[in-house]
Amino acid sequence: MSEFTRAGVQPVGINPASAASHAKYAAKMQFGFPLLSDADRSIAEAYHAIKLGGLGIQRTVYAIGRDGKIAYAVRGAPPPADIVAAAAQ
Repeated sequence: MSEFTRAGVQPVGINPASAASHAKYAAKMQFGFPLLSDADRSIAEAYHAIKLGGLGIQRTVYAIGRDGKIAYAVRGAPPPADIVAAAAQ
């Protein structure tokens, strides 16, 4: 998290779980970033993060650049330094 903070990058997590579930999970894991609920999966669909067959969400990381455009898109869990470098451009 410190890499993101130093670079002025705000991470956000989004998945279909409820807001109440997110609050419990974020407290348990001591996250320093917000978790947003996408109960109807519309955000996941818009960002092409639905698994084949529509039965789940594929972890996908996007970095939105300072110009508001997608600067980075990777499936899985890339290294924070890669995300920060893309978002800072």
